Amino acid sequence: QFQLVESGGGLVQPGGSLRLSCAAPGFTLDYYVIGWFHQAPGKEREGVSCISGRDFNSHYADSVADSVKDRFTVSIDYPKHTVYLQMTSLKPEDTAVYSCAALRFHGRLLQCPRDYNYWGQGTQVTVAA
Repeated sequence: QFQLVESGGGLVQPGGSLRLSCAAPGFTLDYYVIGWFHQAPGKEREGVSCISGRDFNSHYADSVADSVKDRFTVSIDYPKHTVYLQMTSLKPEDTAVYSCAALRFHGRLLQCPRDYNYWGQGTQVTVAA
């Protein structure tokens, strides 16, 4: 059964870094798009970034691109069936629950999808002094 297991959240000081992991044990990711989302307290969940397992093409969600494109990087490790979200220069406003999601899709990724088939459980990221 396809499932996503997230890890890597925690408490970090402003300016610090974290690497979130999204693992799909036993499944190759080349037929999936993996997206990262965050949900800040009192706000709706919104997309952050996504990556194609087919060709490693990645995008940032339009709503957050200006805020994260120079600080967050998404990548795939095929042998480990894992997608990473590397976050640097973290700010208090990055505090949120971060979730990954998967969409079975093998086409050319032009932008981050809005709908996904599978979701992880989420991991808390808190940026505070």
